[in-house]
Formats: sequence, structure tokens, C-alpha cells
Amino acid sequence: IEQCLNDFGIPLYLSHTVIKIHGKGRVSGVTICRVDEKKVPIKGTEKFIECDSLLLSCGLIPENELSKGAGINMDAITKGTVVDERRETSVPGIFACGNVLHVHDLVDFVSEEAIVAGKSAAEFVAKKSGKRFSISVENGYGVRYVVPQRISECEDTAIYFRVNDIYKDKKIVISDKNGVICDKKRLRMAPSEMERIVVLREHIEKCDKEKIKVCLE
Repeated sequence: IEQCLNDFGIPLYLSHTVIKIHGKGRVSGVTICRVDEKKVPIKGTEKFIECDSLLLSCGLIPENELSKGAGINMDAITKGTVVDERRETSVPGIFACGNVLHVHDLVDFVSEEAIVAGKSAAEFVAKKSGKRFSISVENGYGVRYVVPQRISECEDTAIYFRVNDIYKDKKIVISDKNGVICDKKRLRMAPSEMERIVVLREHIEKCDKEKIKVCLE
């Protein structure tokens, strides 16, 4: 909001929708109005905005035709590939990162994943990597999805996820069948903002090697 809107004096209208597009051959403006809690336009709140373009961002999903063609396992929620912490897919030697996995908010996270995937691919070619187990990473209460969906080696692992509602003063908890592995307090979380929590190597070494869960408390 600060960098993209406030710095350039661009207004943000929440709970509004476009009800009419003006122009012939070229957009000349749009009419917007406020909507109620059921997304129904409220009469009398119409406002005309002069413009020459209208951009719509609706339901972004990863582009994965190549992944599907290669027979890679897909995540039903993210619509992206299923990967481990090294970003290796279900097909050995094929690695994925960025928006192929899930839609990101910040390019910083995309770059971080790209570094992991590139390093892992190089190690695979050099035959320097060796999987020792396959821990399933699952989502629990308040968490819509997690990436990566499995952990293969004892290394510090960043787990990305989104919550399924707006939460305040909650704790992110990672646990196995024996109890809590690690946790982190957050004052506010929303579905529009991707969350990130790091599970340290020592936690992975001690946890159950079958399944861990990410949830809110």
C-alpha cells in the first residue's frame, strides 16, 4: 500500500465495484459504486472515474501445463506442484519455484525460492543430494495450504502458508504426534498476506518422520 499506492497518490476504494465501462473503441472512464455485505451495489453511491484502461486481477492461479504434461503431482488447493523443501517435485530431477508453486505477494519470496531450487538442481546433477526420509507437511486449523508439502532432509526449512480468514493475536504452531515442535506469535494475519515460519534443523531431527502439521492457536 505504501510503495504502490500512497507514494503515487493512488486512491484505494474498498467494498466497491465497477458497474459500467464507458467508451467506444477505447475506454474513456468507469462508473464505480459501493457494495453492501452481500456484494450488491448500493444505489446513490455511484462515482464516475475518467480513465483510458481498466485492469482486472481475478483469481490468479499458477500456470502448470508443463508440470501436468510431465506427470507431476499437483496440489488441489494451490493449483501448483507438490514439492519438498528443496523444491523438487514428485518427478526426480524436476524442480519448481515461484508462481508455479503458488501465487506470491512479494518478489523477494520468489527470489528466495529460486535460489533454493537452483542450488538443489545443481546438487542433483552433481549427485550431492540424498534423501533420508519424507515428512508430510499438512495444514490444520486456520491454515489454507502449506508449501513445501513435504520435508526430505534435516535442514532449516521455511514453510510458506496462507490463513483462511482474518485472525488477530494468534500463534502459529508446528507440531507432530508428540506435541509442539515450534511456534511463533502473530498480532494479525489475513488471507491476502502470505505467512512464513522457519523450522530449524534441530527441530526436524527430533520430530516424527511421518507427519507434521501447521495450524493456529
